[in-house]
Formats: sequence, C-alpha cells, structure tokens
Amino acid sequence: MQPGSIVRFRERDWVLLPSENDVIRLRPLTGDQDSEIGVHHGLSDLIAYNLATERISPSNFPLPTADHILDAASTRLLWQSARLMLREGATPFRSLGKISIRPRKYQFVPLMMALRLDPVRLLIADDVGIGKTIEALLIARELWDRGQIRRLAVLCPPALCDQWQQELTEKFNLPAEVLRSSTVSRLERKKPVNRSIFEWFPVQVISIDWVKTDRNRLSFIRSCPELVIVDEAHGAADSSGRNSAQQQRHRLVREIANDPSRHLLLLTATPHSGIDTAFQSLLGLLNPEFAQWEPGNLNEDQRGRLARHFINRARGDLLRGWQGADCFPKRECLEYSYPLSPAYRKLLDMTLDACSAALENIDTLTSKWQRKSRTWAALGLLRCVMSSPDAAQAALLNREHPGADAPDPESERPDEQEGAAEIPAFDATGEVDDEPAVRRMASVFQKNTLKSLRETAESLINLNQRYDQDLKLKACAEVVRELVTNGFHPIVWCHFVHTAEYVKKGLEHLLAPQIRELQIPWVTGRLSDEERREIVRDINPDRPRVLVATDCLSEGINLQEKFNAVLHYDLPWNPNRLEQREGRVDRYGQPARTVRAVLLYGQDNDVDGKLLEVLIRKSRAIRQAVGTHVPVPEESMGIAEVIARSVLLRQRPARQQELFLLDPDLQGAEERFKTQWDRSAEHLKQSRSLFAQHAVRADEVERELQTCDAVLGDPESTRHFLLDAAQRLGIPIPQADIPGVYLIKKPTETIPEILKSEIDRLPGALKRITFESPPPGEAVYVGRNHPLVSAAARWIFETALENPDRSVAARCGVIRTRSVTRLTTLLLLRARYLLQRDSTAGSLLAEEVLITGYRGPDAADPASWLSPDEARDLLETAEPSDNIPAGEKRELIQDALNRLGQPDTSPPSPVWNRFRDLLTERASLLRQSHDRVRKAIERQAPSWEVRPQWPPDVLSILMLQPGVQG
Repeated sequence: MQPGSIVRFRERDWVLLPSENDVIRLRPLTGDQDSEIGVHHGLSDLIAYNLATERISPSNFPLPTADHILDAASTRLLWQSARLMLREGATPFRSLGKISIRPRKYQFVPLMMALRLDPVRLLIADDVGIGKTIEALLIARELWDRGQIRRLAVLCPPALCDQWQQELTEKFNLPAEVLRSSTVSRLERKKPVNRSIFEWFPVQVISIDWVKTDRNRLSFIRSCPELVIVDEAHGAADSSGRNSAQQQRHRLVREIANDPSRHLLLLTATPHSGIDTAFQSLLGLLNPEFAQWEPGNLNEDQRGRLARHFINRARGDLLRGWQGADCFPKRECLEYSYPLSPAYRKLLDMTLDACSAALENIDTLTSKWQRKSRTWAALGLLRCVMSSPDAAQAALLNREHPGADAPDPESERPDEQEGAAEIPAFDATGEVDDEPAVRRMASVFQKNTLKSLRETAESLINLNQRYDQDLKLKACAEVVRELVTNGFHPIVWCHFVHTAEYVKKGLEHLLAPQIRELQIPWVTGRLSDEERREIVRDINPDRPRVLVATDCLSEGINLQEKFNAVLHYDLPWNPNRLEQREGRVDRYGQPARTVRAVLLYGQDNDVDGKLLEVLIRKSRAIRQAVGTHVPVPEESMGIAEVIARSVLLRQRPARQQELFLLDPDLQGAEERFKTQWDRSAEHLKQSRSLFAQHAVRADEVERELQTCDAVLGDPESTRHFLLDAAQRLGIPIPQADIPGVYLIKKPTETIPEILKSEIDRLPGALKRITFESPPPGEAVYVGRNHPLVSAAARWIFETALENPDRSVAARCGVIRTRSVTRLTTLLLLRARYLLQRDSTAGSLLAEEVLITGYRGPDAADPASWLSPDEARDLLETAEPSDNIPAGEKRELIQDALNRLGQPDTSPPSPVWNRFRDLLTERASLLRQSHDRVRKAIERQAPSWEVRPQWPPDVLSILMLQPGVQG
C-alpha cells in the first residue's frame, strides 16, 4: 500500500497520504485536508491484533452504478466540486491549492526566482504597496507544500506582528502564533516542558525587538526554523554602532544567515538608505561575498549573480506586459492652505519668541547632549502649538510634572525596549520624540513664560468651544466634506492624541448635521492593537465615514478596503512618514481607481512653509521623476531640526543668526541633505534598471498559471460553480449594483446546515461577495478555498457518493444532445501521482480531475477516443435537446459500465488500458512542468520522478446520445 492508495480503516475508505515518522496519515475519500487523521504505527498494530475494524487494509474506490441518473449539469457540478476540493494539485505551483487569494501575475516573479535557488536567499525590495507580504508568503507556502520546510518564522516590528499573523492564517492557511513579551507566558503553558517555544510552534511571527536581546536571541538561534522572513529588513542593516537597537537586529539576522542551508527572505521597500555600507551589509546576508562588492561599481558577472537574489521593482515596471495598471489606484496630491486666526497667530508668535529665546545662547553650551536637549524642548513645544490648542495646553499643563498629561507623540514606541539605547532626538522615521522634549520644558523655559503660554492656549480653547473659530479645523472640515461628497472616505492624520480627540469632536460638530449617517471613529496609540483592529472592523462600509487617527495606524493595519483618501492635519516632519500614511490607502487591494492625498498647511506659518519647500514638495517631485518614493537619506534624518531652528533663529538679531550659520553641526546641512537625497534617487533608478527582473517574462508566468488553472479551476469556474450550486440549493445570489459583486440573500430553510453557517459568518448585514481579487467595493473575495466554496463543494461531493438521493449532483448522467452525432461516453477520473525530487527527499502526493471519453461502442479503437480538450468542451457545453425515458437511460449507463469493467481484471478492458496510457502521459507532463519552474540558471536541477498511482478513481459517467439535428 503506497501513498495515494485507497485503504479501509474503521469501516470507511480513505486515501493513504505520504507520512513521516511513525504516524500513518489518512484522508477520507470524500473529505479534504481538514478531515485528515493520523494513526500511530504501534497503536494501529496493537489494536488491529484484537479488532479487525482497526486494521488498515487495501480497498478500492467504488464504481458508479445505474441507481441514480441525472443530467449533464449534475455531472458538471460534480466535476467542479471534485476539482475545487483538490488541495495537493498536480500543478507546477503546488501552493495554489492551499491559498485563499488570487495573486497577480507579477507577484509570482519572486517565486520563480526562489524555485531556482537552493537555499532560497532573496532580497525583495519592491515598491510600497506592491505586495511584498504576498510575494514572500507565496514562497513560504510553496516551500512548505514541496516538503522543503516544516517550520518558518517571520521577524517584524512589533506593530506588524498581528498583521502578519492574519495574512499567514487567513490567506495562506498557515496558522501562526505571535511571540512577543505580552504573549510568551500564555504560549509557554501550551508546550511541553522539555521544548522551547521557538521549536514547538511550527509557524511563528516574532517581534524582532523582543527576540534581538541576548536573553532571547541565543535560544532562537538554537531552534531556528528552516525559513526565516525578515520584514522591514533595512532596520536590520549594519549601522556601524550609530544605533544600538539596529545593531542588535543586524547581529541577530547575521547569525541566522550564518547557517548556509537556511532559507532567508529579506523584505524592504527601502533597501538603500543612502549609505553604501548599510546596503552592502544587507546583501552580505544573502551571500557573504556580496558584502565586499561596491553597489555602484558592479561588473557584468557580479550583476548577473546578484540578480538571482535581488528584485527591486516600482509600479511602473509592472505596466509592461504584467497588466499592472489595474492593480493600483492613481494618487492625486493636493494642497489646501488656511490662515491663522488673530488669537492663534498670537499664540504661535509667543511660542516662536519663547523657543528662539531658549536657543539664543545654545552655542555657548559645551555639551552636545545639552544642545540637543534644549533643541528638543523647543521643537517639542513648537509642534504642540502648531498642532492644536489642546495639544499645547496638555504640554504646558502641570509643567512641574509634565509627563502626567503630556500629549502622546504620533509614533508609538516598540512594546519591547530591552537593550535600547538612550532616546535620540529623532526616532527611526526621523520624527521628533516629543514626550522627552516636554519633560525638559521646565528646565529650558522660564516659569512665567510657560504660564503665559498656557493661559493663552486656554483662552484660545475657550474661544474655540463652538469649533467654528478655529480656521485650521474649519479648513479640515471643508476638505473632508468635499471628499465625502465626491465619494471618498478619508483618514485624517494627526500628530498628537489630544489633537485627534479635538479634531474628532470638531468634525462631529461641524459635519454631522450636514452629512447623513456620517461615521467618525478615532484611533490612537492609547488603544491596544486588538482595540484598534476592532474599531476599524466595526466601521459600516455602507455608510459615509472619516477616520481620525494618529500614526499608530500608519503601519500594521490594512486600511485600503474602507478608506481611499488621506488628509494630513499635521504636516509630518519627515517625508517617509508622509509616504507611510498615504501608503495605507494607495496600495495593492485598493478597490477605488483614484485615491486622494491632501496636505493642510498654514499659509502664514513659516515652519509649515519651510517644511513644504525643502521636504514635502521635493519628495513628491522625486517620486514623480523616479516613479516611486525615495526615502529621506538616513544620514540626513535631522534635517527637520535644521529647518525648524533656522525659522526660530530668524526671530533673533542678525548676530545670533550668524552664530547659527557657524555651528559645525548645522552649517551647510540643507545643501548636504539635498545632495544626499538626489544621490539616493539616482541609486534607486540605477538599481531598478538592473534588478527589475525583466528576464522573467509575463508569458512565462502565464503559461504556468494556465497549467494550474486547468487543474484547480480559475476564478470564473469558481463563480460558475457557486452560482449553479446556489440555484439548485435554493440560495438566491443576484448581482449587485457594483460590477463583479453579488449579494447573498436569505436562503430557504432546507439548505444544508453547513452552508447556512458559512453564509452567516460573512461580514456585514448585506452579504456582498465577489470572485475578483483584490475585491471591488466592500465585497468579500470568495475564491476556491473560501470556507463557503469549500463547504458547498464538499457537501455536493459527499452526498453524490454517499447519499445520492439527497444530492444535486450525480455520478451518472444521460442526455440527448445536438452536440454529438454519435453516441459518446464521457468519464470523470480523479488521478493521483507520487512525486519525488531526489532519493533523500520524501514523496509528495499530487491529484487532478481528468475528463476523457470515446465515441461509439468500440473503446478498443484508439481513433474513437476524444482529446482532453474535446472531452472537456463537451462536458462544459452539451445541453439536452430531447427527453429520454428512464428505462433507456438505465440501459445506456449499464452498457457503459459493462464496457468499463473492473480495474483488476485480466486482461484489462480497453477503457482501463486507455486510462493507464492517459495517466502515463499526464505524469510526464507534470514532471516537465516541475522541472521547468525548478530549472537552475547555472546548473540543471535534479529531475522530478512522477509515478501515477493505480487505479484512478472513476467519479462519474455521462452518456451523450445524438439528438435530432434541426
């Protein structure tokens, strides 16, 4: 009994699956992957000695009988259900039978590259929003299904852990556990005492800032899985001691990469930060030799070798032959200015004077740390006042203990800080760390100055009680009203929690009376990750909406499904943050064709003006010229500090401005910054021209996908199956107003309970579904592996085999049709193959559903047999033209069954002989397809061995009798 054989166990037939260790894996004939069981060898032998039903013995798939005969449509339904139940598909990409999404063609390019490497070492540096997560997990799922890995780990920033877990579990059928400081205690209780959590859980998502510490790093390295995916890999580049936390991450990933057999995927949209040595350190993780190469001076051989491991594409690269134009929206960037009210102007001028006075004698301080500390305090106060009066009041209130009511900064710190160095002036994205700045205000500013500023802010808050006196808020409300009126659903980004709360209340006051059923949820870093997701999840997609948020949402939660515009209430002081915010809606999976991004700035605010001029407008100009976002160079992260200080010191006398210009830390900083940024843009253009992977052609990928679709079914066949099955089962699914979207109405009470429960699980009051990926509108993508499709296919298949009286499908069908001129017999087969890559690797099982058939009563004549395309075309298109009496149907089916005979008779019937030839041909084609995608560039990979398992399952027989030709 080899894997793929039919066996009998506990009075039921099963498919014997490839097994490891001492466990025998069995799958029911009519079940799917979720129905598998394992039987231990020793236990099976012990029980079987005393109980015959526990003995695993050979069996056969039951042949059809003439007891239950329907029509061609019923046979088509059985064919589709059998095909949609396949998980171990006989296809070149084994993973497509297990995933719940439909990747775009361009997302298969990294997979094609990975299959030509052993081990797989890739740096995937595609643009923001292209889908690097999907590309990486497609590789992971493929390696898993080929038996090359049995454990994997994703290392990512803490804020992204839950997003990765969701993607792994829901889209790639790889249930994952999140490992970070807040989950370790719970996970420790779920494992044996003699195993570490790193080796016990096969699929892990790990906070890189938690695992990088000495306490956790060594344990992880000892139990490191075969595949490691590192997200935001630029944060693990060698920082040469400039950033101790980053250096710890680099040490961790370098130790992972030291095992030459380990598969490693590095993901980042910003591989080159402007520092060649940091980029070289990333390349060195792929191959130590790459770390010695100069990125701007590669010879032809080096470029060729590096191209096998590095892919770097922007959206423009996907427009040539990849049909990428319809994957992404068009981004419209707008600016909207507002004047400061007299009262707000007074508060800002007072703040500028106070901050510039605080920096007046900064050049006399001998300690660089003291100069930084004073600068942080001044800039922190300035940002609070520029944001909102509420943020200003919170910063100034209780100045003796400012931390108690200080405004929360936009960027949330990691929840694990073991080993972190002192807090720098700017965090990893270049943003000012405001809370430490606020804590230093009392030592930087005069008490009476802070008191005067606080009283002015409070008077402004009192003046703004009706919200219509704040011209910034009124401008925001006007932009939001216009966006919502034009069908957009915006996110309003704020820097401070207090500002976000103020904006939410203000928009409710100003807009709720004007826009019916407007939803205005808000999310800040004071909420847990689950609370944030719940708020986003509960937003009604059928009503207008605007989300007010701080930057705790600018990464880690997909927002493109419910939002398609952004408004920057507070200008970010770094364009990298600007791109992160806008990238939450402008990304793969955005159903809208256009997204809109609006900058809100004070027309008489010098700081806003300078930020726009030096940073934001230049960032957008570079993005337009290069075709993608170019991050601010890492060495220039302090440029926002330079800009703000230059504005502040303009308030002072000329002599003090000259002293500022003589500061060695700041002299010429703006010009150096522009030069470095232009250099980074040029490097990115050059990298894309070399590593966009044009050698992997769209038609090459298309050929393999067509092979997969022929076995597993494409989205259109899934649509036909579900709509046909729903019609027969009494489930109304009419088309909605949105093209490609369907509504599931309330079904009849007689439908199977398993289908009713899956319909109830669909989100929303209106059960919108679509067969397009990414889904349009607010619909749920229903692919071949969606629980609703799986439940329908399994129920139809099971009832056809085990309870045909209840079935809407049949194993036998007879129709009279004008599609044939001779009596034609169609046979539906399920074939299984054993695959083995080499003598040391375990075997894999592959399955497919085949359609074959012959004309006339003489199956022994080779010329009578239909080609696969002819047989499939007849099954899909033949329609009845006349009725056939029941007795005649039974007679025709019985004749076909007699010609079929049994698979083990000697000599075998001509039909079974043809089946054997067909399986041999299909096995050869399957071997060729696996070898084709596995082919190495520098050497030929070992050829796959593919053996058909005998006999195939005969699922159904359909007789086509010629109708009267009219």
